[in-house]
Amino acid sequence: MSLQHTSEDKIQVIRTKPDQSLGCSIIDKDGREVPITEDMIQDACRELDKRLVKPAKQK
Repeated sequence: MSLQHTSEDKIQVIRTKPDQSLGCSIIDKDGREVPITEDMIQDACRELDKRLVKPAKQK
């Protein structure tokens, strides 16, 4: 068994409705429980992509 994926590996993606809770929550600054949604995850991924720094090319 390999820990690495090959290009032939298939991973099923199950999309939820954008405002549907994913079954987990965060606690906001006022102590309220806020469900984490698909939109929140997608927004966080887009923000990380913007901040991605590509490594320098090796000689």
